[in-house]
Order: sequence, then structure tokens, then C-alpha cells
Amino acid sequence: MERRRFLGTAAAVAAAGAAGVGALVLSEDGSPTAGPGSRPGGAAADPIAAGRTAGAPDAEQAERQRPGNADWRIRSQGPPEAVEGYTDRISVLPGESFTLHVSTTAPGFTVSAYRVGWYGGAQARLVWRSAPQPGRRQDPARWTGATRTAYAAWTPSLTVRTEGWPPGAYLLRLDGSHGHQRYVPMVLRSASARGRTVLMHGVATWQAYNLWGGANLYQGRDGGYGSRSLVVSFDRPYDNSGAEKFMVYERALVVLAERLGLPLAYTTGLEVHRQPDALDGARAVLSLGHDEYWTPRQRAAVTRARDTGTNLAFLGANACFRRIRWQAGDRQIACYKSDFRDDPAYATDRAEVTTDFRAAPGADPESSLTGVYYESNPVDARYTVHTADHWLFAGTGVRTGDTFAHLVGVEYDRVTPGVPTPRPIEILAHSPLVCNGVHSHSDSAYYTVPGGAGVFASGTMRWVEGLMAGTHDDWGAHGMDARTGAMVTRATSNLLTAFAEGPAAHGRPAPRDNVAAVYG
Repeated sequence: MERRRFLGTAAAVAAAGAAGVGALVLSEDGSPTAGPGSRPGGAAADPIAAGRTAGAPDAEQAERQRPGNADWRIRSQGPPEAVEGYTDRISVLPGESFTLHVSTTAPGFTVSAYRVGWYGGAQARLVWRSAPQPGRRQDPARWTGATRTAYAAWTPSLTVRTEGWPPGAYLLRLDGSHGHQRYVPMVLRSASARGRTVLMHGVATWQAYNLWGGANLYQGRDGGYGSRSLVVSFDRPYDNSGAEKFMVYERALVVLAERLGLPLAYTTGLEVHRQPDALDGARAVLSLGHDEYWTPRQRAAVTRARDTGTNLAFLGANACFRRIRWQAGDRQIACYKSDFRDDPAYATDRAEVTTDFRAAPGADPESSLTGVYYESNPVDARYTVHTADHWLFAGTGVRTGDTFAHLVGVEYDRVTPGVPTPRPIEILAHSPLVCNGVHSHSDSAYYTVPGGAGVFASGTMRWVEGLMAGTHDDWGAHGMDARTGAMVTRATSNLLTAFAEGPAAHGRPAPRDNVAAVYG
């Protein structure tokens, strides 16, 4: 066991900084440090080793030790119509099938299914590859006029069976025979969350921002807000690379969570909405970097999990902000926003009206769950540590007042006195900023509830992006550097390891309410 701990830590540290997640802070003897001023009861000195003794089943550990395939990245995206596709199901259980609908200008294509993980730094493993398939150019987008909904009514291309695929986050890469490529994301969800850390993928947010066909929930074909879609469909490809929101706001967290060796479960916001017991027995639930669109049922399920001892982490900003409705067999989401009076639910069930959670009718600000309150965008600011002796920062080497350039953005949250906020709550980072000419702050915060659960909110949408900062996978990541990547990686490792142990209030110091000291 000691040898395995050493090898796991050594491999992780050696690979960090070159493979998409930052390096740990090391002491002179090569072990991860506890950091200055860490409070008693802090995270284990070695988050990698701690995770690997957390009880992940042998099959799960065996999967993580398989060799990866570093060729998973797209080499040539080509023009939008080169090759693109979508699935008839948002997620499946291992062993279930799904159908791919593909359009391409190439004579043929293949599909490769890569499971995202650490895999010794390769960050993905090839699980399956199709035989060559005949290519065809399918019809352009169709429209539903009243709701300005773009969709693709494409002929099915092939059915994919997932026997032998482990649960996880997958990138299906479409390779046209002309050399161009696109992704199609797929989640193979876990049968149970019990005893596990749940990665809750924000599929509704992926679709809300999808501009395929010319419109999304923010703009219409003329680029204006007034012509935006009121309902968006999953029966269409995602724009750009085909998996942009997953790649930017979720992938790095998946890689780190797998690298830590924790028992994990994979699901989506849709499944949490569908199944009231989807989170039963979970040790923690992770809301990833951009997770804006929720139903009231999803929110109720996450709140119930918190109140029964499941830790929560909001690793972005603007989470649980928009109230949506799944419809059309869960292939569409409706969000009327400021036109909520036009929502059919306005006349029948105002609790289901699709607008902001904090807005009437049925106002229920997100802060009562997340602890922080969304304020504005766009912003680019330094992240400023306020409570350096908190266990979150153990081993990072940070001191109060230390800053990390560009880590706050593009949207931010703060602890806001005067709105519903759980107490006591501790502000861990308090970052001054100016957004649209207004001086304010972004806050990272932590609170606990009587059932023992701990809740952390990063207060910045760039937290998950920060895991890649300073590496070859950061795509420039707003100018964040390797020092930022190391801090975010270590802090997130501390968080996930602590939360995987069970209700955080039972093993970590209680939050020290400092709202009055910070905000007066």
C-alpha cells in the first residue's frame, strides 16, 4: 500500500503541468506540503494517496490504470458542415444503446468513443471505434416558428451499443474521410450514487448556448435578443467543436477527479430532475464550471441531498440561475426568461414558469442553496485569498492577500447580505473587481448545514479552467499561469478528498462566519 501511494503521488506530480492539471506544491522531501497556517482538521497531506484509499472498487481502479490514447484531440475541425452529429439520448447506462445522426461532406466517416480520465496523463482512452460508415450531407436546420426552435430532422446513421463501456464522460469523435473532425458528447451514467462523488454534467446549459441552426436562448438568427429561441432542442449538433462547453468547463475536473482515485458516479442534470432518488447516499455532488439552467425538481433533489448529509461543490459561477422546463420527451428545454408571461405555464402553474429563480413568480434566489449570489458579467480580475488558513488552501502555500491574475471571470458570484444566505458562512476569497463600471467583489465561500454537509462555491466561472492554467491544454485560458494552475489543482484536490470522506462538518472545522467583518 505504501509503495502504491508513493507511485501514485510521484506519477501525478511528475505529469502535472504538462497534461492539463497543475502541479502540487511540494516540500523539500518531495511530499505535498500542508501550507502555512493550516487550521486543525485540514485535508490529508497527500490528496492523491488519500483519494486512492477511499474505497473505489477494483474494477474502477483497474480502468484508471489502463493505458490512455493521446490522439483523442481534434486535429482539423474544418468548416461547420464538414462533419457534425448528435445522439438520440443525452445519457445512457452502460450496456444500453444510442443512435447517432451524422451529416458530412465526406464520402465516409468513422466514430471513435474516448472515455475522459487521467490515464497516466493521456487524459482519455479509446473504448470503441466503428467500422467505416457511408457519409451523406443531411438537410439544413428546420424551425418551429412560435418558439423559434432550430432542430435537425436527420436520418439515423448508426446505432452504438455500449456493452463493456465503463460509466464516465465520453467524447465521440467523428472523423470524416476528408480529414475533418467533430465531437459529440455522451455521458454513460452510473447506476447508483451511493458512497460516491457525483459529477453532475450541465447538459441543459450546453444546449442553452448552442448556436447550431442560428439561434439559442440568447440570440436569434439576426443576432438580437428579441429573436432568441424560447425553446431549444437536443435534436441538433452542438456548434463549434461539438463539445465546447464540456471541454472548457467540465473536462479538466473529470480528469482531476479520476486522477485522485475517488469513487465517482456520473450523471446529468436531466437525470437528477427525472429521478428523485438519483443522489441518494452520495458523498458529494459536483456542479461544474457552467451550470446555469436547472428545473425546480433538480434543485429540490440537490437541496434534499444536502440536507441529508451530501456535500455540494459549485465549481463555477451563475449556477442554478435559470428555471427551465424539460418537454417533448425530454428532447427540449424551455426558458422564456423576460417573456415569462408568454410561457404556457404562466396560466397553469406559476411555480413552473421559466425565468430566473430569483424572479417572480415564485422567486427563490439561488443563494439559499449555493451560498453565493450571481451579480454580473463580463469581468476579468485577480482572485484574492482572504482566509489562507482554511483547510481548502492546505498545501497551496498561499497567504492572506495573495492574488492570482485572471482567475475571476467571465461571470462571478458573491456573498450578498440582504438576500437569502445560509449562515454561518465563511468567505475564503474576496476579490475586488470592476464590472460594467461598478465596483464589487467575487467571493469563494463555505458553509455547513445541521445534517453535516459542507457546501463550497468558487464564485468564479474560471475555476475549472484554472485547473489547466499554464499547461499545453489551457488554450491560452485568459492568461492564467502555472502558479494559478497549481493552486487551483491543490485546493480542488483538498476539497474533493475531504468531501469524499462524508459529511464535511464531521471531519473539518466549522465555518467562521465573517460576513460582517468583510462587508460591514
